[in-house]
Amino acid sequence: MASILKVDALQGVTAAGSILVTGEGNSTTTNLQQGLAKGWASFDQTSTGHPVDDSFNVASTTDLGGGTTKISFSNTMSNANYSTSGGAQTDGFNSTTFGLVGRRTDNGEQMTTANFTTNNRNVGGGDNDTAYVGFVAHGDLA
Repeated sequence: MASILKVDALQGVTAAGSILVTGEGNSTTTNLQQGLAKGWASFDQTSTGHPVDDSFNVASTTDLGGGTTKISFSNTMSNANYSTSGGAQTDGFNSTTFGLVGRRTDNGEQMTTANFTTNNRNVGGGDNDTAYVGFVAHGDLA
């Protein structure tokens, strides 16, 4: 019979914030905290203010003009070298693409520990708002 473990909190023995998990094949270990998403959201660029549909560790979104949104974290990252990835709705004729630009976006926004900026472009290279944008961020929280 399988066991069920029910707890409200996990804490490492050696370091409270570090828990190792044995990986596939039982040959390696993975640090649990390093593998968790530190922020994610889905939002709508076609609505005023780019409202968030659902999120984790996202304080707000700011509309910076056609196809561009600044995402601000509730809890900052420890440095500006975290990783982001995402996607956007394809709306047929305009066929949007999604770019999470790491260090600097086309409009000059810098990636910081507190926020980063998304850019959407259509197939012709023009800025393009889209009804669905989703992203995830990985890295270390401050």
